Amino acid sequence: MGRTKAWQESGGPDTSAVRLKVTRSHMFTRSVASRLCAGNTAALPAEGTQPPVKVASTYNRGLPGEGRRMAGMTEPVTNWAGNITYSAKELHRPHSLDALRALVAQSARVRVLGSGHSFNEIADPGSEGVLVSLTALPPSVEVDTAARTVRVAGGVRYAELARRVHEHGLALHNMASLPHISVAGSVATGTHGSGNGNGSLASAVREVELVTADGSLLTITRGDARFDGAVTSLGALGVVTALTLDLEPDFEVAQQVYGQLPFAGLDFETVSAAAYSVSLFTDWQRSGFVQAWVKRRTDQPLHDFPWAAPATEAMHPVPGMPAENCTQQFGVPGPWHERLPHFRAEFTPSSGAELQSEYLLARPYALDALHALDAIRETIAPVLQICEVRTVAADSQWLSPAYGRDTVAFHFTWVEDTAAVLPVVRRVEEALAPFDPRPHWGKVFTTPPAALRERYPRIDAFTALAGELDPTGTFRNTFVREVLGV
Repeated sequence: MGRTKAWQESGGPDTSAVRLKVTRSHMFTRSVASRLCAGNTAALPAEGTQPPVKVASTYNRGLPGEGRRMAGMTEPVTNWAGNITYSAKELHRPHSLDALRALVAQSARVRVLGSGHSFNEIADPGSEGVLVSLTALPPSVEVDTAARTVRVAGGVRYAELARRVHEHGLALHNMASLPHISVAGSVATGTHGSGNGNGSLASAVREVELVTADGSLLTITRGDARFDGAVTSLGALGVVTALTLDLEPDFEVAQQVYGQLPFAGLDFETVSAAAYSVSLFTDWQRSGFVQAWVKRRTDQPLHDFPWAAPATEAMHPVPGMPAENCTQQFGVPGPWHERLPHFRAEFTPSSGAELQSEYLLARPYALDALHALDAIRETIAPVLQICEVRTVAADSQWLSPAYGRDTVAFHFTWVEDTAAVLPVVRRVEEALAPFDPRPHWGKVFTTPPAALRERYPRIDAFTALAGELDPTGTFRNTFVREVLGV
């Protein structure tokens, strides 16, 4: 009662709550193992039940939104892929910061729904909690050209942020393959682009503003002892309402796609260092990469890419998908934000019907990991759409999959068939186990919690920070409690 008194005296929050019809037609199994992966047995219907409701409404599946929208505001809310149905009874879209603070202060359990582009239950608050979308808050983007920083509201998408930053003659250091994802959600899960010298998106953060469990507003700045735990935080510390990011002078990028690149004789470090950002794609139907997406900054020395022939037509990473959805190729220079992502902001970002997994491991293991996966490619290929291999520079974020080590990332875009995909995910994890892989927090994985915690040296520091900032567990859903042990 004490922490909500001030808000009650002001008339209570205008939270714009949307009540959800929660006559769920399927039950999630509740064991630890079943909930650790995105779309694993948590998305498989229990015996005698029906599969998750597929909401056919105005939602454009090609554009990640705050989960699928509800038809007539009565259907359950799902993530973008449709493999997770959130169990919350209410979805709130507060229109002001005060309304958000009031909502948090009076709620027992809160999780934030970003762009809906996670593939597990990381955003599910449970049936007694509430989902919060930041899409109704003012989408502020404040560029400080003198300081070369931008303060951006947490719910803003990278596509809009990048456009606004570019208008001021500045740039972000990197972008993910999709520009449609929210800034706060991307940073919170350690999302990244590619490039040997490029850190994750979280590495650009210099300040975080968040609403804590009692409704207070807290700002944590780089240099604060808590900072490295507060950026990639899985939403476990509070609702991130704004972030301040470092910028640099505007630059242009020329993107060229190349054809097949065999594994035999591959010098991975040299190939990945051939440009500012290099992404390598394989379908695991052969021992080699089928495409290499090479993104060169025009203000840096150009290097040859002699290991493969340039593509003669525009390409999409997923075979059979239209290339017009992808960013400009053939070495045509253009603004950084129109080349670093693989997909155009105005077009369908990915194949739509899919599940995703990603594993990040120390970069020196890249070739060993490639060979380990190549040994089981006949298992992988039948349920795979495409696999992308990228590099990420080490960072200092406690829960970042790139914490403390230069990293190689193996990303899998699977077919939309949970029952078929899960056994293959386990085989992939077994193959990569000798290299201590860290799964992407928002994607499909089955790694046991104890093994996962061993791969994060600062996990105990994060647990202590969560206890300090959220002593009542307002932001700790089942996923956070079981995976992180907090």
